[in-house]
Amino acid sequence: MSRFAQACLVAGLIAAGAAHAQEPAVADDPYQWLEDVTGDKALDWVRAQNAKTDAALASTPAFKAMEAGIREVLDSDAKIPGVQKIGDWYYNFWKDRNHERGIWRRTTLEEYRKPNPAWETIIDLDALNKAEGENWVWHGADCLRPDYTRCLVALSRGGADANVTREFDLAGKSWVEGGFFRPEAKGGLQWIDRDTVYVYTDFGPGTMTESGYPRVAKRWKRGTPLESAKVVYEGKPDDMYIAAYHDDTPGFARDFVSRTLAFYNDELYLIGAGDKLAKVDAPNSANKGVKREWLTLELREPWTVGGRTYAAGSLLAAKFDDFMAGKREFDVLFEPTDSTSLASFAWTRNHLVLNVLDDVKNRLSVLTPTAQGWKRSEFTGAPTFGTLGVSAVDNDESDAVWLTATDYLTPTTLSLAQIGQQPEQLKAMPSFFDGSDDVIEQHFATSKDGTRVPYFLVRPKGLKFDGANPTLLYGYGGFEIALTPGYSGGLGRSWIDRGGVYAVANIRGGGEYGPRWHQAALKGNRHKAYEDFAAVAQDLIARGITSPQHLGVQGGSNGGLLTGNMLTQYPELLGAVVVQVPLLDMKRYNKLLAGASWMAEYGNPDTADWEFIQGFSPYHLFDPARDYPPVIFTTSTRDDRVHPGHARKMAAKMIEAGKDVTYYENIEGGHGGAANNAQAAHMSALAYSFLWERLSKK
Repeated sequence: MSRFAQACLVAGLIAAGAAHAQEPAVADDPYQWLEDVTGDKALDWVRAQNAKTDAALASTPAFKAMEAGIREVLDSDAKIPGVQKIGDWYYNFWKDRNHERGIWRRTTLEEYRKPNPAWETIIDLDALNKAEGENWVWHGADCLRPDYTRCLVALSRGGADANVTREFDLAGKSWVEGGFFRPEAKGGLQWIDRDTVYVYTDFGPGTMTESGYPRVAKRWKRGTPLESAKVVYEGKPDDMYIAAYHDDTPGFARDFVSRTLAFYNDELYLIGAGDKLAKVDAPNSANKGVKREWLTLELREPWTVGGRTYAAGSLLAAKFDDFMAGKREFDVLFEPTDSTSLASFAWTRNHLVLNVLDDVKNRLSVLTPTAQGWKRSEFTGAPTFGTLGVSAVDNDESDAVWLTATDYLTPTTLSLAQIGQQPEQLKAMPSFFDGSDDVIEQHFATSKDGTRVPYFLVRPKGLKFDGANPTLLYGYGGFEIALTPGYSGGLGRSWIDRGGVYAVANIRGGGEYGPRWHQAALKGNRHKAYEDFAAVAQDLIARGITSPQHLGVQGGSNGGLLTGNMLTQYPELLGAVVVQVPLLDMKRYNKLLAGASWMAEYGNPDTADWEFIQGFSPYHLFDPARDYPPVIFTTSTRDDRVHPGHARKMAAKMIEAGKDVTYYENIEGGHGGAANNAQAAHMSALAYSFLWERLSKK
């Protein structure tokens, strides 16, 4: 998948859209009426369940104290304001108690260095919502180089993935009357120049893919109707996502079409004169990046080219113009080992910073292109602990990078580093809980097929290994996403401070060991992710850290599918289960919202794939005659990525069977589950309260 498409789809910044029309109920699914997202009958059921849940969990002083503690963390003015350099200014989007929907603001680097910078507000979303009678949620801004006075601002109603794009004048701090405007839909706008944009969106019937994403990309001139925009590329209905974008790097301006067929399966085209397309002829499975004179390829499969075979997980570099001319000469910038994978890389003006995971621990190095080839050196002053993140301040003008460091017990720090110099720490998140009596460990469990599976453990130093400790095990295991240590004040206050043990499993399906770790749990091998997670649970029990009645699991989205499978396949291991914004009905997932876009991960249930998919479809694995641990399902009505019908139907099915089920659905929130800090605090407190109540009982 191209860097551009990956940003669009994995991060989900411009995705999904309106719910598919409800299909007629089928005889073997009496709960299908709950797929009617905003139907009166379905929402009446949701509100009744919400009332029961709030009455059972949210009415106690202990709950209110926990919720207030989480809200205090989310609203804290002492959090690190991450910034993006746009022109001479440093921009930040900020939410706190006084700005529930947030403000987009800016400052100078000189001010940013100060403990309490002076900020200039550019857009106040709360004020905008009040003026327009809307419930806008921020989805980002793209500002036009070189003067950066015009921006394309994306706003979502209620936190849904679908959004609108509006043109904003930074100089006048006002919306541009008659400016570029994209109506609410999946997709986006990308600047070409001041009077031209690329637009990929819902243009009407037949212009969206079966996954519900844009199928057509056009070039649109200012002052002309959207309908008259010129088609640049039209994909096929079963493609996943079509987009076009302009690379405005000075001296290397280029235009591209990105055709995503599925996750980690894409084609990239250079747009030439007369809109003639030239394919970047690299494997569809490779992540393709173009920066200045360089083409980079992150291989997800072995590739034999130019008389040499390059290993999956490698990072290759070649001169872009030479590659397009037919040359196939590459420098290998990274090659994985049994314990290492490439987490990320960041360009600066003159260097490339590699961020490598070695047994899920970050290691940084610097590569510099020279006339004699690429020179490798250490990253000066790199922290030796925790999760490290590196991003360029301005990769076209300087060799400065932002450097973050964090772990489960150490608040995040932000440093400004010039390549080759000691980093300068600018910011540090405050300690929201006392972790001095706790310790972080890494262990390895052995899965059913003998695979060594790492996991992190946060526990009190004085822990009694008597199996009686309330323990929360978290996981994801999908889409090549790696789970690395990070600081959470809400988790710390709500769980660790109370003496709870916290574990994070680095199971297959994730990206902890690169493409091979992800591919090991695709489609018919999906069960291996769940076997890995069960192995970690069993290891926690075998070590005497906890026992089934004191062990809970939590996961969201693909992680909700994970915990749904733990609920239905391994109930004897667990005392409580949290299932958040989940996929659960794997027979119909590809017909609900963006579900069709995930068939490369799970398979197509309308084909023979159903033979293996039904083996990890919790909705179909549920057996009314079987005993299950208590479970809480949470989702959002406005989640237009994973359909709320998954959680609704599973909960209704289990409730009717008399199981211990708690359900809560936020009416706003999108796939993140909450549209503001108050909602986020409430949702988190529900999960932690549920877990503590169930798992702390003797």
